[in-house]
Amino acid sequence: MKVQPFKIPKPVHERLVVQTDYSEQFYDKLHQHEEIQISYIVAGTGKLVVADSVHPFKSGDLFVIGQKCPHVYRSAADVAEAHMISIFFTKTSFGEYFFDIPEMEQVQEFFMRSDAGFKLISNTEVACKLIRQIATTDKFSKFLIFLELLRLLSKSEQQVLTGFVYPKKLSVNEGSRMQTVFDFVMNNFQQEITLNTVAAMAFMTPGAFCRFFKLRTNKTFFQFVIELRIEHACLLLGDSSSLSISEIATLSGFSSISNFNRKFKDIKGVTPTAYFNKIGKRAS
Repeated sequence: MKVQPFKIPKPVHERLVVQTDYSEQFYDKLHQHEEIQISYIVAGTGKLVVADSVHPFKSGDLFVIGQKCPHVYRSAADVAEAHMISIFFTKTSFGEYFFDIPEMEQVQEFFMRSDAGFKLISNTEVACKLIRQIATTDKFSKFLIFLELLRLLSKSEQQVLTGFVYPKKLSVNEGSRMQTVFDFVMNNFQQEITLNTVAAMAFMTPGAFCRFFKLRTNKTFFQFVIELRIEHACLLLGDSSSLSISEIATLSGFSSISNFNRKFKDIKGVTPTAYFNKIGKRAS
């Protein structure tokens, strides 16, 4: 598999590509492709980095990732099974103007929102069932169910993944540098990370690296690190009621509990304690 850019292997005469990933880990290299990607997480947990944002994923989640948008699914270290079904296609897969005809009006909302990408919030079980059917049925039925899936996604509640739409592909060199930085941050976000360290990894001066990173993610490097740490804290708050807020802050890379509380509220809109109580009520 190529790191940058990533080319979806297309069987001859296949307009709709369905891919099932089943292994210990998902493909964890930063990549982008021409196709829109609809992914159903059958099993597994981890973090999805898409464009300028970090999002946790778990079994039962469904994500839509826009074309040419750099992304990577990074499985959690303790995951024993990773299973994902993905559908790849473009707006012109069935002809240049197919989705512009009046009969396709009900799916236009999907294409309007796909560039930024989204996580499905409502009708998730129904959508995932349709994806399972697409993965196992004949070509004609696959096409009909796919249209029904687009209609369902168009009218369902969604959470936008990113506000930054990439105007062009990352070059091989750019993608390789971003991949190196992402890998390092993913593996070391619980420790102190210095700008000099990551800039050296990208073979840049700190100032050049800051400009490079912000141009390609629409945020500063340390904004990205903080968001990654907060998402990790959210996972711990949801899974580990035995840990104190102070312990979770430390395990998420924060040396100061006050800084952790402040950054958490800035990003999530509530304090860590309020977030924990909210998660607890949902689970009960």
